[in-house]
Amino acid sequence: MISVCMATYNGERYLLPQLQSILSQLGPDDELIISDDGSTDATLSIIKGLGDARIRLFHNERHGFVYNFENALRQVRGDYVFLSDQDDLWMPGKVSTCLNLLQRYLLVTHNARLIDGEGKDLGTDFFTLHHSQSGFWHNLLRNSHVGCCMAFRRELLDHALPFPDHLITHDIWMGLVAEKVGKTCMFPQPLICYRRHHGNVSSTSEKSRLSVWRMLQYRWHMFRHCLKR
Repeated sequence: MISVCMATYNGERYLLPQLQSILSQLGPDDELIISDDGSTDATLSIIKGLGDARIRLFHNERHGFVYNFENALRQVRGDYVFLSDQDDLWMPGKVSTCLNLLQRYLLVTHNARLIDGEGKDLGTDFFTLHHSQSGFWHNLLRNSHVGCCMAFRRELLDHALPFPDHLITHDIWMGLVAEKVGKTCMFPQPLICYRRHHGNVSSTSEKSRLSVWRMLQYRWHMFRHCLKR
């Protein structure tokens, strides 16, 4: 069984095509878990309007996109877990490709083509921008894991949940825990169109706005918590 975990918040502009690109690749017994962080636009109406029994909708009590994802992950029933943003597009074959890789790896992070808000190809990919590679120390210093490109076996949740307090982003944490406890794969083929626009909640593909000192503190914080998992 596959569990796709999506966090939503006022995502009406791009949500429907993303939902369709995901649901078209899921089987009848799979699930799309959506945790909503108090949307005030048409997000909830779009989700409910699909009338798809595979969608399980939850409301996040602890606001913020990190804990919105944690809320979704706590509802997982499947053996294989995919993370998804509300505004990207899954390419055909994403699910089958990741499932094949997950027979050998605990976590897979695949590449992504970058597109703008109108769907125009920006002419580059995530791995090229970030010199992505596996390895705990590499990803502690320069993260290559991006949540919307991650799929993993459910057993990772036994180590990654609950999230430690004061996480800035969930994907770095999930990637580091996976690097510590299992075998990971950086798959070079793009399997989603990764939409970058002014309304993005996550800025994983952009230069960090944190000071050098704050980044060092944050990495030390994650390192200490990883040692306990």
